Amino acid sequence: MNMIHWHTKAFGELTLEEFYDIIQLRMDVFIVEQNCPYQELDGKDKHCLHIYATSEKQIIAYARIVPPGLSYPQISIGRVAIHENYRKKGLGKELIRHTIDKIEEEFGAQDIQIGAQCYLKKFYQSFGFYSVSDDYLEDGILHVDMVRKHKNTE
Repeated sequence: MNMIHWHTKAFGELTLEEFYDIIQLRMDVFIVEQNCPYQELDGKDKHCLHIYATSEKQIIAYARIVPPGLSYPQISIGRVAIHENYRKKGLGKELIRHTIDKIEEEFGAQDIQIGAQCYLKKFYQSFGFYSVSDDYLEDGILHVDMVRKHKNTE
């Protein structure tokens, strides 16, 4: 794999080209690959921190940190996407680890909640997330709400 560069930017710091490339990746993964029409531009991006990795100027991994109260009572991670050419290489784990570290660095130690696609339950459990809901359909795909308790809040 080529050299990977990690970036963290608030919405206002993203260039038009970066935001376009982020939306392109998210739509490629969630709408095209998963054949799932949904409201991609949901009004939350303006309030989020955007974590992404580039290789040779291409965005290959992405997640957004959603402030408390916008999606869940806790801070959350959403829109996690890996470019199809970079999957099965550990980049997803690197992305989640990087995102959790960034949350702790920017906002302090706290609980994190996510709405995970059910097939990724074990993946998120490896980071300390556990299910807090029954499985439910969201945009035609099975999801489950999961929380990662920080050691200081247990």
